[in-house]
Amino acid sequence: MAVTTGDLRPSSGVDSWRTPLIIIICGCAIALLSFGPRSALGFFVQPMSREFSWGRDVFGLALALQNLLWGLGQPIAGAIADRFGIMRVMIVGALLYAAGLYMMRYSTTSLSLDIGAGVLIGFGLSGSSFNLVLSAFSKLLPPEKRGLALGAGTAAGSFGQFLFAPFGVALIDNFGWQTALTVFAALMLLILPLSLAIATPPAETTNAPATDQQSFKTAMAEAFGHRSYVLLVLGFFTCGFQLAFITVHLPAYLVDRGIPTSTGGWVIAAIGLFNIMGSLGVGWLQNFFPKRYILSVIYFTRALATVAFISFPITTFSAVAFGAVSGLTWLSTVPPTSALVALMFGTRWFATLYGFAFVSHQVGGFLGVWLGGIVFEQYGSYTPIWWLSILFGVLSALINLPIVEAPVSRPVAQPA
Repeated sequence: MAVTTGDLRPSSGVDSWRTPLIIIICGCAIALLSFGPRSALGFFVQPMSREFSWGRDVFGLALALQNLLWGLGQPIAGAIADRFGIMRVMIVGALLYAAGLYMMRYSTTSLSLDIGAGVLIGFGLSGSSFNLVLSAFSKLLPPEKRGLALGAGTAAGSFGQFLFAPFGVALIDNFGWQTALTVFAALMLLILPLSLAIATPPAETTNAPATDQQSFKTAMAEAFGHRSYVLLVLGFFTCGFQLAFITVHLPAYLVDRGIPTSTGGWVIAAIGLFNIMGSLGVGWLQNFFPKRYILSVIYFTRALATVAFISFPITTFSAVAFGAVSGLTWLSTVPPTSALVALMFGTRWFATLYGFAFVSHQVGGFLGVWLGGIVFEQYGSYTPIWWLSILFGVLSALINLPIVEAPVSRPVAQPA
């Protein structure tokens, strides 16, 4: 039967095939495909740097730019998706993503790398990543299915990381980094047909509830004047800083410590595998525990895990163990963060408001990747960045505690 949720339900028989199960499966497949390649880009640092005599700061800047533009493009993509529907945005994003990966394959200068890996993939991710998948789930699925679906969508992104990390290493080792990027680019085109299942109709406010008839300007003013939303956005900065730094620089860090490249691939894969459990677990737990406490525990656990990892000699076992613990807390911040946005403000401008939270996440990601490259080139060590990551983890654990988990008060509805 067709999905039936509010004014955004498919209304024609043509859409009868889009059951909740189909929507979740196709959305999870998109999250898997879009998150996979970008999580494996750290394995291209060494082969490309060797071939073109680049320092790690060159590759670091390109991927930092990617994270920043992904974040800056997310609220724009979200606003367009909220207004005109998700499918159009998803198609453009997937095409940009594929073009960026393909351009990386022919990058011979730092500028072409910045354009391909930075600009094209960054904006491509803003239009095709799991953030819009979560928005589609929030709009198309009934409330009782959203919590687990948000966890499943996030876990699917992690499964993409689990698959693409060793897959990328195997492609590079056996066929070269150029072929690996070409294969990645081709796989992104699978998002085009999958996006049909999570299409949302253009917003129509005439038949919507009064509380949903908000203009863009009113929604932004409401959100950024809401203390709990601002705290949530600030805390999300740390998530981006830690994830981006580890994704890009951990493989090289392990090689510097004498750990084989293949092991680094399995460490990144372990992060993805264990985050499947973490994301699904948090998606379930948030039905029983306050989301702000869950977020606080996640950030504090990350800080403790990092302290333990860098305080002892690096071995294959300690690296994989760090990957496992990191995985349990990796993207598990996303279900409670996205659920809090929907709880506070509803789903009318969900993609936009979550997009602005994601800007903070990606600014953190930009700094994590960029500073990692700069600090290593200056000092030959990542140690200062590890400790900065620990500090941010503790601060975010504290920042999330005062968040109030309740819908925003709207005494007077504002028409669009």
